[in-house]
Amino acid sequence: MNRRLNTILFVLAATVGNILLMSILFILLLLVFTRFIAPALPAQVNQIMLMVVFLVSVIGTYVFYHRFMKYLGKKYDLQKYFGPIFGRDRNAPK
Repeated sequence: MNRRLNTILFVLAATVGNILLMSILFILLLLVFTRFIAPALPAQVNQIMLMVVFLVSVIGTYVFYHRFMKYLGKKYDLQKYFGPIFGRDRNAPK
């Protein structure tokens, strides 16, 4: 497998993992919200809080993914296995 195929497969797997992580985080936050917080709030506030729970799950997933990629980048030399996503490879021989 070449670097371009590795990159495509990695991006696809990371996208699926990111969506699954966001879904799990959203469901967990929604369960906590509906169990403990929602009964004490009026219906209008609960609608807004549902949007807040969704945004928190998106932001939480981004923060986790970003830190996880930094960790992997430090532990393994990812540029050796993956090509550039945007533009050309600056480290490739001309």
